Amino acid sequence: MKILIILFTLIVYGNAIKPTSLQYSGINVVHTYSNGVKEKIKIRRDIDPSCLNFGLTAENFDKENIEKNVPKECKQVFITTRGTILPLYINDKIKTYSEIEVLNFIFTKTLKEPNKYVLVDSRKPSWFDKGTIPSAVSVPVEDLRYDEDFEDEFKTAYKNLGVKILDNNKLDFSEAKTAVFFCNGPWCPLSSRSIKYLNSIGYPESKLIWYRGGISAWEAVSLNLTKEIK
Repeated sequence: MKILIILFTLIVYGNAIKPTSLQYSGINVVHTYSNGVKEKIKIRRDIDPSCLNFGLTAENFDKENIEKNVPKECKQVFITTRGTILPLYINDKIKTYSEIEVLNFIFTKTLKEPNKYVLVDSRKPSWFDKGTIPSAVSVPVEDLRYDEDFEDEFKTAYKNLGVKILDNNKLDFSEAKTAVFFCNGPWCPLSSRSIKYLNSIGYPESKLIWYRGGISAWEAVSLNLTKEIK
C-alpha cells in the first residue's frame, strides 16, 4: 500500500505544471471587456521567431551591441525617467509578486475559484480599455471611496472584490477575495495606494497581494495584453 501511495505521489508530482513553464504553455482565460464583450485569450509570451536566435549573451548585453545587432521586433521602447520608483514591498505582511507568481495565481486560483480570487487593474478605465492583463477586472483606486455622484462605480468595485456593502456604506470583508493588484509599473502608485487604503479600512492583509512590476514589466518579458477597445 505504501508503495502504491509513493508511486501515485510521484506520478502526480511528475505531471504537475511548474509555475515557470506557464510562460511557454500559456493559460487559456476568458476576458470581459468594459463593454461587456467576452473574449477567449491565451496568456502567453509573444516572441517573434527572429528574436530567438540572435547573438546576444550575458557577456555582450550592452547598449551598442543591442542597437546594432538586435532586430527591432525584439526591442521595446520605455521611458526610464518617469515617476518615483517604489519599494519592493508595501510592508512585511503583504506579498509582492513577479510575473511567474501572477501567471500561477491566474492558473491555479482565479481560473479555478473566481469567487475567491481576483486579478485587479487599479488604473483608470481608459487605461484598462487600452490594454490590460487578460482576465483582470477593473477596480480603479478612485472607486474605492464612496462618492454619491459615482455610487454605481463604488458598488461595482466592491462587488468585484467580493466585499458586501451594508447600511450606511459600511463594508463586510468576511468573504473578501484574495486579490492581486497592479497598475502601470514600479513607479505607478495606484495599485499600492489601493492596497494601503483597503488595508486601512479592514481588508485582510493576507488577502492583499501586489504585482509591483505591472503593465511595463509584463510587456517587457513579451507577455500579451488584451486588445484596445476603440
